[in-house]
Amino acid sequence: MNNSIAFFEIPTVDFYRAIDFYETILGVKLSVMECETEKMACFIERGETVGALFLAPGYQPSPNGILIHFYSQDIGSTLSKVLEKGGKIIIPRTKIKAENKGYFAVLGDSEGNHVGIYEK
Repeated sequence: MNNSIAFFEIPTVDFYRAIDFYETILGVKLSVMECETEKMACFIERGETVGALFLAPGYQPSPNGILIHFYSQDIGSTLSKVLEKGGKIIIPRTKIKAENKGYFAVLGDSEGNHVGIYEK
């Protein structure tokens, strides 16, 4: 197995607000699918869906769940966009103490989830 991550889902309460938030802060375009009571906005890498924003009965955003990290070319710029879109900075840009491991930050998204960003 080359990669142990199969798929991730980020719960939303305001689906289109969450799409706008993530497309803006990450500079990506999400692919939207709607099926009856469920909606997904997919993150696609190399032609494969790797995760999605998800709206479905029973899915609730939480700051206490699993923490995933997205790559960022410039954490400072990303965090500025987070604030512009109504998110919060939970942990500011912080150097990882291990040699040559880069920086990370943790943000509160538009839905109340905590998400990390990583810069090498």
